[in-house]
Amino acid sequence: MFTCTTNSPEETAHLAELVGQKIREGTVLGLEGDLGAGKTLFVQSLAHTLGVEGEVTSPTFNLMNVYEGICPIYHFDLYRLETEDELEDIGFYEYTEDPEGIVVIEWPDKFPQCMPEDYVEVRIERMGTESTKRRFTFASVGERNQEFIKELESFVYLSH
Repeated sequence: MFTCTTNSPEETAHLAELVGQKIREGTVLGLEGDLGAGKTLFVQSLAHTLGVEGEVTSPTFNLMNVYEGICPIYHFDLYRLETEDELEDIGFYEYTEDPEGIVVIEWPDKFPQCMPEDYVEVRIERMGTESTKRRFTFASVGERNQEFIKELESFVYLSH
């Protein structure tokens, strides 16, 4: 696990770019944070780093967006879902097991029991109500992503 701080939306976007440079196909990211914490901004920058052209939006109403970049990016927003059955309806389990794609899930804490065995938890915390400063905590849930977290930590600190 490691923690870092960004002081502005631009720094948050840069952090997501760094993640995009190190992320591997088959990785699932679970983004946790309050409304307005910066989850969608993070996904936008990550997706553009991975070669997605055009607009990247939060799938709040469609629940899932698929973007084509250097690999498929499956972007879920679980905020409006009420039951686990709805996850099945949108193909959640099939997409989270795709070894050739990258999955980003906003609000994974709504259905923690449905998350894959291995994923990267990204917790985004506001540092004050009016501040643009954010604390990011990256943690590996399961064994698979522990090395990725270590590499990412080194890369982020070397890039500052």
